[in-house]
Amino acid sequence: MERGSVAGMGKVYEQIDDRIREFLMAQRVFFVATAPSDPDGHVNLSPKGLTDSFAVLSPHQVAYYEYGGSGIETMAHLRDNNRIVLMVCAFDGPPKIYRLHGHGESVLAEDPRAAELIKQFPAPPHVGLRSIVVIDVTRVSDSCGYGVPLMSYEGDRDLLVQFWDHKTPEQREHYRATRNAHSIDGAPVFAER
Repeated sequence: MERGSVAGMGKVYEQIDDRIREFLMAQRVFFVATAPSDPDGHVNLSPKGLTDSFAVLSPHQVAYYEYGGSGIETMAHLRDNNRIVLMVCAFDGPPKIYRLHGHGESVLAEDPRAAELIKQFPAPPHVGLRSIVVIDVTRVSDSCGYGVPLMSYEGDRDLLVQFWDHKTPEQREHYRATRNAHSIDGAPVFAER
C-alpha cells in the first residue's frame, strides 16, 4: 500500500520512517502478541518495558531485549511459526497507536549474533537477558489512541533487574531449565528442531 494509505480507520505505511521511528523510541512500554499454530493453544500478550530495551534496526526491522521471567510463550510461538505483532501506544501527548506485524526470531543471548545486535540498541542489556527478539516487519499501521488513557511515567521498576542480579550464573541456568523450558501448552523452547 502507499505510504499513509487508508486501511479501515487507520493508515498502513510502507516502512518505519523517521517520524514513526521517533514515536516508537519515545514510548516507555509496548505490547507483544503471538499465538501457536495449534488453534487450541493459548494466545499470548506480554507488556515490555525497561528503558533502552527497544531498537529500530532498519525501516523494516526492529528488535527488543527479552528477559527471563515467569513464562516463555513468545519464544515458543516464534519457534513454532514466527508470527508476531507489536503494539505501541502513546500514554501522553497526541493519541496514537502503531502496530508492527511481522516475523520474529529469538536470538539467544549466548548466540554470537547477539553481540552485534546489542551494538544497535541505545544501551547494553541488564543481567538476565534471555534473548533478543528480532522482527522483520511486514506491515506498519496506525490507529487513533482516543480510548487510551493519559498516564505519567514515573520510572522503570527495577524488580526484574534485581531478580536476575541476585542469581549466580548456575542459578540463572537452573531457572531457565526448570521454569522456562516449555510453554504453557507444553511446547519445548530450547530443544533442537
